[in-house]
Amino acid sequence: MGGVEGRPAAGQLDGLLREVRRQAARGADPDLGRILGWLYRQTGSHVALVADGTGRVESATEGFPLETLPALAPLLARLSTGQLAAAATDVGALRMRCEGLGTHEPRPVLVVAGSSEPVPEEAALISHVGTALTLLRHAEGSERTWRDYQRKAGQLRFAVLQALLAGEPLLARRMTTGVVPPLLDAGRLRIHLLHCPPSERDRISRAQQDPSGYHGPDLMVHCPVFKEHLICLVADDEGEEEGDRVGERGRGQGEFLRRLVRDNPRYALGVSGAHPLNATADAYTQAAHALAAARTAPDRVASYHGRTPLDGVLARRPALDWARSLVRPLDSVPKTSVDVTRLALNMPRSAVAGLLGLSRNTVAAHLRRAGDALGRDLTDVRCRATVHLALALTGSGSDGSAEAEDGQPPPALDDLLATERAAVWAGTVLRPLPARHRRTLQAWIDANADARRAAHALGISRNTVRAHLRAAEAVLGLDLLTVGTGIHDAVHALRISDIHAGDRRGAAHTTPVGLGGVDGANKPSVRHIRR
Repeated sequence: MGGVEGRPAAGQLDGLLREVRRQAARGADPDLGRILGWLYRQTGSHVALVADGTGRVESATEGFPLETLPALAPLLARLSTGQLAAAATDVGALRMRCEGLGTHEPRPVLVVAGSSEPVPEEAALISHVGTALTLLRHAEGSERTWRDYQRKAGQLRFAVLQALLAGEPLLARRMTTGVVPPLLDAGRLRIHLLHCPPSERDRISRAQQDPSGYHGPDLMVHCPVFKEHLICLVADDEGEEEGDRVGERGRGQGEFLRRLVRDNPRYALGVSGAHPLNATADAYTQAAHALAAARTAPDRVASYHGRTPLDGVLARRPALDWARSLVRPLDSVPKTSVDVTRLALNMPRSAVAGLLGLSRNTVAAHLRRAGDALGRDLTDVRCRATVHLALALTGSGSDGSAEAEDGQPPPALDDLLATERAAVWAGTVLRPLPARHRRTLQAWIDANADARRAAHALGISRNTVRAHLRAAEAVLGLDLLTVGTGIHDAVHALRISDIHAGDRRGAAHTTPVGLGGVDGANKPSVRHIRR
């Protein structure tokens, strides 16, 4: 087993250190074959790294005599279990030098096969290679442990988000017993929805992560559906208006996120209003609306400016009677199907599948079950908007009261929408919208949110339809195309406008006096489908 003549040991070690440094800087799994090949070139002896006492070879030089390993099995077992540190023996005409690596059993064993006993310089070089392999393997283990920790921490943060979206902060606390995130001690929170390149979400989240895997008093969670979204739950017990002063004071992650957007033109940020923890889903909806507006804002940051929801302007008692009557059949549907349906009314089916870890077919089956019970097609945007409104009115669902207190049947939805307050609400939603964008929005709703069909009906391209809808998102402050949470408001506003336009047309035959407070400029210029 001769060494390479005339090469000093220091030069050999420099070569080994360069290779170790190159592999350590790469950040990937160690290339054991390159280290073993380097040792072969220095000593002329073939080398193998045996994983444990079973004789499984992790890596070996091309000419290593694998047939010698069965004869070495008892010795390898003693080295792997730590009974021996190193040993040498003969197998046929070969001199086999074996050295256990590391301190944790079962240990890998470095096996060197040569024609003679290595000279002292070569033996020292073999030991140095064993040390280098041990260090690289430890670095690999540490890197793997770090990656596993990051993955588990991300999964835990996602589980907390899921519980909060379901309105269950107590469940979130129970899931994190012993490591409860400080966010769950807050009275209220805001959601900052950051749009950024998917490859940068990890870097942003890790930059703010503390040793517990959280983000101080806040929480950052990768959106599992929209890869360019980072969901940031920011504690807010002060409840400042519009969320601006929180960031300016530097509390929580608000200022950090605003600074990111300011410095990166590809970023945008939508900020919700302050909500109690059990209303996290509402905060997310607001943040999605705000993000839709932020994409075209000069500074690419937008806070949700509270618009009273439709369920807040309808006459409370009649509206509840109508809603309870509509959702009462859900009492016979499994709770899981109802919960999935609630989510699916606020985001695309694929998003629900990704959020819950279900297949799209499973989500579709839950929707069919709920739709069959309600007698409605939940793939139709108008039916979805109607059921969404009913669920918003009833909150947690039906209380079993299907008729009004006076024994009369519940009112029809059109009767509820024919009020002055509903007309004003619809005018507030639609009034900022230019006529051509409103025509596109109406055609898109008529086409069941299908851009291709809407383009065909209008005689324009599908890209033009989407451009109009994007412009409408910015003007209305509603998310129509990404999460889609704004479609329900658009459907109801157009329906109310249609109802009141019909009332005005009917009134024109009997009296010139119109409905006070309703802007007649909101007449639609395309055909309406009455539902």
